[in-house]
Amino acid sequence: MGSLQNKIDFTVLIKVSNANPNGDPLNGNRPRTTYTGQGEISDVCLKRKIRNRFQDMGENLFVQSADRSDDGCTSLSERASQNIMNYESNDDYAKRACETWIDVRTFGQVFAFKPNKEKKEKEGVSVGVRGPVSIHQAVSCSPVDVNSMQITKSVNSEPDKGKSSDTMGTKHFVDFGLYRMKGSINVQLAEKTGFSEEDAEKLKEALRTLFINDASASRPDGSMEVVSVYWWRHDNKIGQYSAAKVHDSLKIKLKEGITVPASVDDYEIGLENLSGLEPEIIEGI
Repeated sequence: MGSLQNKIDFTVLIKVSNANPNGDPLNGNRPRTTYTGQGEISDVCLKRKIRNRFQDMGENLFVQSADRSDDGCTSLSERASQNIMNYESNDDYAKRACETWIDVRTFGQVFAFKPNKEKKEKEGVSVGVRGPVSIHQAVSCSPVDVNSMQITKSVNSEPDKGKSSDTMGTKHFVDFGLYRMKGSINVQLAEKTGFSEEDAEKLKEALRTLFINDASASRPDGSMEVVSVYWWRHDNKIGQYSAAKVHDSLKIKLKEGITVPASVDDYEIGLENLSGLEPEIIEGI
């Protein structure tokens, strides 16, 4: 596949059942919510999951989680210095970074590292790459109910210490929520980073399988699921319609008589007709 030639907009519908999709560390790790009670998943959290799926596909990542590092590097500066050496200019550095790491040519990256005294470098690195893929935070289609559960830990951590006192804690979770995540791919920026048609297909697959290998104590396997991915491919580079109009063409509302949704079936999901632009609808997993 060659370079990307068509503007792409996409929406991902995510179902959350008895899980904490994205805890807020400034609020006791409770699920993030807006002032109106709608659930939120930050764009940073979503990009982390997309990166992890890229890594599962065998792609090279620049921004890796510490527990998923596959190259032995313990910092971004170390990873950068091991992979990019003897560059001729900032543009050359950016080009090689985009060729090396899929997440750099997808989301962009700021490379700002101090000189390495051990290697006797006189100058550091200061390079910025703008990525073509933009991701909004995911927001629930209706206000969500956040419940809390008291938990205790009653174990002896060390021998010969006697029974330790119980440690109290709290787990928070969303009963049910249907979240909508929006995104777009800019062709002009894709041309600069080398983001290709093949990369767009990999992104589509990452979105479809977003929560594979993502289970945790706060997100048990099966509690987070991609319902569907809506993938609009325009017939030109700048787009037949604005991204806002495309995203707004997906209409989601509660069915008549439903006030507190408990499943996806409690929503009416429909598409407003945009002449000449029909989305590909992919079932999630």
